[in-house]
Parts: sequence; C-alpha cells; structure tokens
Amino acid sequence: MFYIKQELPVNEQIRAKEVQVIDESGEKRGVMSLNDALDFAYDKKLDLVLVAPNVQPPVCKIMNYGKYKFEQSKKEKEAKKKQKTFELKEIRITPNIEQHDFEFKVKNARKFLEDGNKVKITVRFRGRELNYVKLGENNLNQFVEALEDIATPEKRAVLEGKNMFIILAKKTEK
Repeated sequence: MFYIKQELPVNEQIRAKEVQVIDESGEKRGVMSLNDALDFAYDKKLDLVLVAPNVQPPVCKIMNYGKYKFEQSKKEKEAKKKQKTFELKEIRITPNIEQHDFEFKVKNARKFLEDGNKVKITVRFRGRELNYVKLGENNLNQFVEALEDIATPEKRAVLEGKNMFIILAKKTEK
C-alpha cells in the first residue's frame, strides 16, 4: 500500500477563516471566507484542499481528493519501479577447488554480474586448510582475473575467521 507522505487538510479540516481559492481548471477565484469556499466546492461536487498553508491567506484548490491521492500513489509506484536495486550474491569455494568447478563458479558469477548484482566470493578454510591461506588468496585472485573484463573488486581480499572473501561489482560504463 502506498501513502502520500503528507496528508493535506480537506474540507472541514481546514482551520483558516479566509482562503485564496483556485478552481478545478486552475483559475484563481480570489479570497473568500471558508464557508463560501466550501459551498463553492460542494456545488461542483468536489473537495476543497489546502495546498499552501504557510502563505497569507492560505491557498486552497478545488479538486477530487480521492483521484488526487490515487494519482500520487501511481507516481510513487512508478518512481519505485525505476529505482535500481541490486543483491549481493555469494559464491563459496574451497582452497583446493578443481578446474571444472572453478570454471562453473566463474560462469555463475559472470551471470550474476551481468544481471546487475554484486558478487561475494568466499573461500572457506576447514581444519588444516587454514595453514594454506595463500592458496585461497590465489584462488580469489584467479577469480578476479577471470572476471576482470566485466567486474572490479571493491576491496582487497579479507580474512575473517575461517573465511576469506572479496566483493566484485560490475564495471561502470564511461
């Protein structure tokens, strides 16, 4: 459900004694008392909406408020649709990964990057593999080299506990 960020005062919610009125076609109707403005709006079967409360006298517009709210929510949905979102996809490997497995994981990482996602490549060290951290770092460097045509590393390889990881992001087009 979408909501207008700020609800506008409508009809009886308006507290000013006099208001500047703009009709539904956008023409200024001048300053009127609130009761006259409400009667004018009710005659046209529309709402009196306070659009500029901080000016003297406050400005009210005659409109169909339900339709206005609907249009605002449509615009908000459209803006949200155009927003670029990305996910962080993770690929796990071991320090002694076989060549075919490595190529398969590179292919998956390439697909994720082309979809606009970031890829986190994690080398998991188990048991005595922790003595061979250099082997895991070499695997990560091979990954970066294999994907250097479409991706750049966001930062160097980091060892945290028993995992070493690097995050790759798609290269930006210039």
